[in-house]
Amino acid sequence: MLTSCVLVGRVKEKPEVTLTSKGTSMAALLLETDRPFRNEDGSLGTDVFRIILWRGIAEECAETCQPGSIVAVKGRMQSVPHENEGRTWYNCEIFAEKVSYVPHAG
Repeated sequence: MLTSCVLVGRVKEKPEVTLTSKGTSMAALLLETDRPFRNEDGSLGTDVFRIILWRGIAEECAETCQPGSIVAVKGRMQSVPHENEGRTWYNCEIFAEKVSYVPHAG
């Protein structure tokens, strides 16, 4: 089974491309999304997701994404295990397959 997702949100900070030891372009995009419900004070809560970008997608996003830009990301989720104090924890990372820029007024 494939775990895929689509997220639409605001870019938190400009992604920066780094190269792996084999010369592959890679970057991470922090994407802030609104939650679909209001908090006790009436405001919308937000979540921030770390999106992993590879090769051409990494380079394009590093050139064009600016903080506040609205983008739609189609990708796959992957569970990444790590050890802490003898326990195994799992983080969910999202690997982008496509990033689209969403025009917005304002």
